[in-house]
Amino acid sequence: MVNTDMATKVILGVIGSDAHVVGITILEQALEANGFDVVNLGVQTSQEEFLEAAGEHDAEAILVSSLYGHAKQDCEGFHEKLAATDLDVVTYIGGNLAVGQDDFEETERFFRELGFDRVFDSETDPEEAVAALRTDLDVRSSEDERERIYADA
Repeated sequence: MVNTDMATKVILGVIGSDAHVVGITILEQALEANGFDVVNLGVQTSQEEFLEAAGEHDAEAILVSSLYGHAKQDCEGFHEKLAATDLDVVTYIGGNLAVGQDDFEETERFFRELGFDRVFDSETDPEEAVAALRTDLDVRSSEDERERIYADA
């Protein structure tokens, strides 16, 4: 289960050269209303800034937003950089992720193959993303607890 003694820390921002702020503002409000501690990096955030903030704040999740359609280019190599750190975080991406995005299933597959745990389109209700995050963090916490038990045995 997610640690209820402290609010779960999440990093939120808009990647690359994207300057669309409305989506992350709505998501930030939804997350905070549901008890999450949000570090909002704002717009035009680099991959490195996401990773630095996650390490600095001991975050459990990185939520990447992109609305201008160039997320494929902006996210290339992100999970390789993440793997080179000691961070253990859930990663989500959402928005209008590809120019001319006709087939969201194809877009979702692409970003899952890049390493994102979940992929959302721009029409996703923020409460759906919050519920998914709670579920994923609970599952991860349960897996970590099992690993600790087996390591101690």
